[in-house]
Amino acid sequence: MKIKALNKQFDLVLENIAADKSISHRAALFSLLTNGECKVKNYLYAQDCLHTLEVVRNLGATIKIYEDKNELVITPPNAIKSPNVVLDCGNSGTLMRLLIGFLASQDGFFVLSGDEYLNKRPMKRVSDILNKLGAKIDGREGANYAPLAIRGEKIDYFTFENTLKSAQVKTALILAGLLSNGCEIYESELSRDHSENLLKMIKAPIKTDGSKIKVKPLQDKLQSYEIEVPNDPSSAFFFAVLCAISDNSTLVLKNMLLNKTRIEAFKILEKMGANITYQIEKNDYENIGTITIKSSKLKAVEVSENISWLIDEIPALSIAFLYAEGNSIVKNAKELRVKESDRIKAVLENYSILGVEYEEFEDGFMVVGKSIKNNNVMLKSFADHRIAMSFSLLAKDYEIEIDNVECVDASFTNFYEILSLFERQ
Repeated sequence: MKIKALNKQFDLVLENIAADKSISHRAALFSLLTNGECKVKNYLYAQDCLHTLEVVRNLGATIKIYEDKNELVITPPNAIKSPNVVLDCGNSGTLMRLLIGFLASQDGFFVLSGDEYLNKRPMKRVSDILNKLGAKIDGREGANYAPLAIRGEKIDYFTFENTLKSAQVKTALILAGLLSNGCEIYESELSRDHSENLLKMIKAPIKTDGSKIKVKPLQDKLQSYEIEVPNDPSSAFFFAVLCAISDNSTLVLKNMLLNKTRIEAFKILEKMGANITYQIEKNDYENIGTITIKSSKLKAVEVSENISWLIDEIPALSIAFLYAEGNSIVKNAKELRVKESDRIKAVLENYSILGVEYEEFEDGFMVVGKSIKNNNVMLKSFADHRIAMSFSLLAKDYEIEIDNVECVDASFTNFYEILSLFERQ
């Protein structure tokens, strides 16, 4: 796809950004544990989250979508049913990893699979831990790759240290403990905590104290709920980067999730010199409000801390690095190797096509700012939505094409529609 040239200067307010994917997944999945009808406004109807709805339906729930009210209503079953079909996770690693924990202790037999890309992504980080605790999870190469077969069985109380700093792993284990005999989880660095926030809202027996999460066994159905999903800061961040690298521009992002574990990438942009302000307007189960970005000259930065808080945004940051003065560095980000693509390899291969000067590390990379040499090039998406969206931002100054942009539908179906608001007239 040829990306149309983008304006170098603008002043825009964006409200219709993609709803938060992380919360959408959890709002649908957790409804299965409740005592009645759950209503979810502003759900993300992108491929990943549509697969979550289909899985929830196959596990016994009834789902109704009211487009006129932008509302989704989920009626949970009396008990999770063992489906006679494979549970298709599409391209969603979040969905598959959460389901491993959710189903490991459910009575029944379950098979999880996904598309050709998801079935190449490692699942042992969850399945191996649970198998050692007594779960029965099988699959290719020691349950590292889907398809995975799960025969649900209660596991004993366990303790676990989340050294991977992964919210997906943490949530899978929280769910396994909640539906079995409880658990304690410790983190040296807080990973994204949407699961804890939402579970506490619906009265799950879970307590958090700094680095410790204590989960008691679920005795009764959880409280049904009505929530509105805020807009996704990870999705909005692409346009924040576009504003930061533009001239005399301002961008206002409305109804944004302002959880501190989700706006770290905006904080990195601030360190680079961008002018960003935050206004909290609601404080329900999460902080929600407005982010305002103003463009400015950017300087290089080293990104090596709180990586779990910005792992999804590093591809977009890699574009900001190209406009910064100096050499930017990413370290401690080996997790990028096991996302929808090897995102270190994907970013650097596109850098190479652009003629950018860089150095690769096992856990990150270094890039020389303002070193793009090539124009009018074909870049690669690697079938990874965040790579496709990130490199589309270069259309501000360069003629580019990107292959397989259809992958963007996994998380942000109206990305190119919003990007068209920035196109030169």
